[in-house]
Amino acid sequence: MIVLTGGIFVAGMYFYHMAVVPGHKDFLSNQTKISKQDPLYHQKKWYQDVKKQQWHEVSATDHLKLNANYVAADKATNKTIVIAHGFGADGSRMGAYAGMFHDMGYNILVPDDRGAGSSEGNYIGYGWPDRLDYVKWINQVIKRNGQNSEIVMFGVSMGGATTMMVSGEKTPSQVKAFIEDCGYTSVYDEISYQAKQMYNLPAWPLVPTVSAITKVRAGYGFKEASALKQVKKNQKPMLFIHGDKDDFVPTRMVYPLYKADKGPKELAIFKGAGHAKSYASDPSRYESVTHKFLEKYFN
Repeated sequence: MIVLTGGIFVAGMYFYHMAVVPGHKDFLSNQTKISKQDPLYHQKKWYQDVKKQQWHEVSATDHLKLNANYVAADKATNKTIVIAHGFGADGSRMGAYAGMFHDMGYNILVPDDRGAGSSEGNYIGYGWPDRLDYVKWINQVIKRNGQNSEIVMFGVSMGGATTMMVSGEKTPSQVKAFIEDCGYTSVYDEISYQAKQMYNLPAWPLVPTVSAITKVRAGYGFKEASALKQVKKNQKPMLFIHGDKDDFVPTRMVYPLYKADKGPKELAIFKGAGHAKSYASDPSRYESVTHKFLEKYFN
């Protein structure tokens, strides 16, 4: 029994380092070079080259120094999009979306989450502790750009889950809507799915063990980190986007999220799109769907 328990703990520590500790992830694409054949080359190249303002914030817990890039719209506006990045990445990987929203005429703020990019931290929060950091970023936008600011939060993958987690918090009246792209129902659900998908392992007892280790080391557990519970508290407009060939955050997760949301809502499924590939799979439709949603609730 002691040997079994010890083995479970060792396995839990291994997967904690795989799933929660920042660093290179073998199972993720870490390619940063932009190809001219990329359908989103224009947007990514613009973000890579544009002059950015450096903004700074202190995390809501653990007193970590967080950093973000801000780019004002070419034509002065009080409207800002706050963009949340995905797992194993940082704000620099959100250039396609930053470029899209800038082309639409909005200011953009692109933070690095805890443990990502140039921000401090030794763990990945999967959006849960980060949700409170994003409320602080939102308040900083209002402080810098004025009380008449209007803000939409947007995120992809883990950033989509972060966006939904923020939606369940008490956000300032300046926050007008949310757009999430391929976010998960909860961290527990996603880690359980990946344990089976990548390693053919059952969720129990591994995932509860990793969750317990995460609770001690990072201050949160996987079940409490639930986008599904958060959207049940949301009253503001939400656009849900997902590819129907997503096998990283399975497409089936979007339906209970959409159903649970209490605010005005829209759902866009992109045929043939894998994980976080909806924009690249059909740029014109993605831009149209996003633009129409923003025109409806942000103008």
